[in-house]
Amino acid sequence: MEKQQSFQARTLGKQQSFHSPEKRKSFRLGAMHRQKSFQVGAMDKQQSSWEKRISKYGSIKRGDSPLHLASRAGNLLQVKEILTQGDDGLLKGLISMQNNDGETALYLAAESGHVEVVREILLRSDAQSAALKANNSLDAFHIAAKEGHVDVLKELLSFSPELAMTVGLSNVTTLYTAATQGHTDVVNLLLDSNANLAKIARNNGKTVLHAAARMGHVEVVKSLLTKEPRISFETDRKGQTALHLAVKGQNVDIVMEMVKPDHSIINLKDVKGNTPLHIASRKGRYLQVVQSLLTVEGINVNAINKAGETAVDVSEKNGSEELTAILRDVGAVAAKELENPPSPAKQLKQTVSDIKHDVQSQLQQTRKTGIGVQKIKKRLKKLHVEGLNNAINSSTVVAVLIATIAFAAIFTVPGQYVETKIEGYTLGEAYIANNAEFIIFFVSDSLALFYLPCRGCGPDFYNCYRAESKETYGVCHQ
Repeated sequence: MEKQQSFQARTLGKQQSFHSPEKRKSFRLGAMHRQKSFQVGAMDKQQSSWEKRISKYGSIKRGDSPLHLASRAGNLLQVKEILTQGDDGLLKGLISMQNNDGETALYLAAESGHVEVVREILLRSDAQSAALKANNSLDAFHIAAKEGHVDVLKELLSFSPELAMTVGLSNVTTLYTAATQGHTDVVNLLLDSNANLAKIARNNGKTVLHAAARMGHVEVVKSLLTKEPRISFETDRKGQTALHLAVKGQNVDIVMEMVKPDHSIINLKDVKGNTPLHIASRKGRYLQVVQSLLTVEGINVNAINKAGETAVDVSEKNGSEELTAILRDVGAVAAKELENPPSPAKQLKQTVSDIKHDVQSQLQQTRKTGIGVQKIKKRLKKLHVEGLNNAINSSTVVAVLIATIAFAAIFTVPGQYVETKIEGYTLGEAYIANNAEFIIFFVSDSLALFYLPCRGCGPDFYNCYRAESKETYGVCHQ
């Protein structure tokens, strides 16, 4: 009984001690401390997990930010969460931030083809940050073209069409890069946005058509020739067209596509005088390419390069008997078998001689023309002198005749004499001087006598004075 009472007392004491204010306060503090410790531990674990992810992607060495990691992984939710925190200045710096390789978050998203992430980043980007280039000289647009991500390129073109004009090392365009990779859909997209991209050549002169032809991308070649047919005549620093490069491969379809727009390209020579047939014969590995060239209308199978070789010479030098037989079957021969095949030195000498002959002929013709002009000039002067003499003679004769008649008229003055005695007049005295008719006659006769000779000879002497030739003036003066 005593033991039971003692147990109850101890139990009641513990209960009273537990329900006391001091005990309850101590219990709550302990619980809060344990909860805080748990939260800190959870955060430490989360931070440790984040560090493990960073270590996994190598961001500690590469300098990636959380936005870089989320963009590379295509984690749209995390990208949105990062981009919704901070002010505009902070976000602008975060978007423009480049890792150790010079890559931005937009670059990584474009490279991986994450369209939604690219669209989200572009909402907070400007043209300058979108065009930032990595250490490999490629920007987000260029790397997307290289990887063939058409949808990403559409987003970037919608954001800024000028991004399509970006170039990398050696002036390589996005179109050139896409063509070398065989991304036909990307090539078509870029040509639709700006067809002039096809005309931009690399520093070595090679165009996008050179690259596509050499790499054997038939559909890309078709797209380029459809948009820009004349690009097939563009040459690189070696003077070679895209056809020269195409025949080095084994794709017959590309070779035939290249000659479709204009067959004359088949005979174009590079700086060494080699035609596409020379190049194909030198390779000698793909007989079908040579056979396809031989079917092109207008091909010169006996064209001679600057080394004095035809395609047959090149083939024989390489020891390709089968190729040599194919060439000879269509009439091709060696240079020595041609009738007096001119050497390059003789051709140059003949060209210079022809030019010299043409110049001399032109000079002789010019001298003959000058002599003829002088003869015509002298003839005109002679005719001018004769005309002046005739005019002088005619004017003089007319003037003399008029003067003679006028002089004779003075001595045959019409008479009106006094026949009957009139006061103030004597018989036989002329009294016509006061009549108006007589006065008119007298004045007219005087003018005819003195003015007409001067009027007839005056212009002739004036013409003599104005004569250009001293000989003519001398004749007139005489």
